[in-house]
Amino acid sequence: MSMRSGSAGIVVIGGIMVLAGCSGGSSQARADGVGATRSAPATPTTATPAPTSPTPTPTPLVRRTLKPGARNADVRALQQRLKELKYDPGKIDGKYGPTLQRAVWAFQKVNSLKVSGTVDKRFWAALDAPKAPRPVSAKRERTRVDVDLRRQYLVVYQAGQVALISTISSGNGEYYCARDFGATKPRCRYAGTPTGDFRTGRRASGWETSPLGQLYNPIYFNGGIAFHGSLTVPSYPDSHGCVRLPMHVAEVFPRLVGTNVPVHVRRPS
Repeated sequence: MSMRSGSAGIVVIGGIMVLAGCSGGSSQARADGVGATRSAPATPTTATPAPTSPTPTPTPLVRRTLKPGARNADVRALQQRLKELKYDPGKIDGKYGPTLQRAVWAFQKVNSLKVSGTVDKRFWAALDAPKAPRPVSAKRERTRVDVDLRRQYLVVYQAGQVALISTISSGNGEYYCARDFGATKPRCRYAGTPTGDFRTGRRASGWETSPLGQLYNPIYFNGGIAFHGSLTVPSYPDSHGCVRLPMHVAEVFPRLVGTNVPVHVRRPS
């Protein structure tokens, strides 16, 4: 039995009065499950991982035989290894040019290899177990320059550690004549680099003109004999007595070697 009330919005059902059309009634309907709209259960989703770029495979080192003009990953590895060992190979660019060749010469000289500029199996093996340069003098100051005239290389030490190893070209022993500044007659002598113990003294930045030619960033250590950069630095003695350095080495040498630094020049057996 049902009875409707005349009051708007009031309905009597089975003796129970219900308010229709208000928020409270709506809540009651949801609570009782009457008139409620049920949403379908959410379907679980699995996140799709973002695509990743494959890890590039490093180029394997073949350890090829290398000669000037080569360009590959082995050349870059050679440059990096020589730089670690304090030989200055120049820019790490994977190109075997003249700068790298001078560093290869220096390594070959220190490690008693044939000075050819060719990087072969013996060279690669020596890179794995390199020899340390031998001190040329019993005087072993922690900061010094050692010059080996027999093998044609020098070593710069800083605080007891090797800071630079470079090939050089010293006096070739030939007889020559030259007119000194202010002299009226030429003076003749042999082109030798004297052995002994010296110290660095006067220096100049850039090119300096001497009676025997142009010197780049010279640092004098024995009268008119200096360390200096040159455009011609063969692997053998070729100077009038100075110690020639490759141009890229002459750029960094003045920053590594100050004034009054001991210099030991020897011709070891």
